[in-house]
Amino acid sequence: MAQSINTKVDLVISGTSYHGLNSYGKIMIGDKGFEFYNDRNVNDYIQIPWKEVDYVIASVMFKGKHIPRYAIQTKENGTYSFASKEPKKVLRAVGRYVAPDHMVRSLSFFGVIKKKLKAKFNK
Repeated sequence: MAQSINTKVDLVISGTSYHGLNSYGKIMIGDKGFEFYNDRNVNDYIQIPWKEVDYVIASVMFKGKHIPRYAIQTKENGTYSFASKEPKKVLRAVGRYVAPDHMVRSLSFFGVIKKKLKAKFNK
């Protein structure tokens, strides 16, 4: 059983982790970090302290009306992708602890294609 790193909890919401195989559970945002706990396996959890968070990357569609998933990029351990029932609430709660210039939008499909074409023709 995992011990929470948070002393005060701001938000608990159902969510999905896309780290490895998809796992369903609860996302907990508190004063010390971002946590994900699997519903089925108590030994499957992710705890990310706020001091380890480098960027929060949101996939924004339809001019902000729909956010299918978001990712947390850490300074040392890579990127963790998540989805939740109400992603705007989650991102607002995360915004209290992460600087606004470290919360970014991911590239769209056409943005990725454009970036690859530019890199190919600029060689």
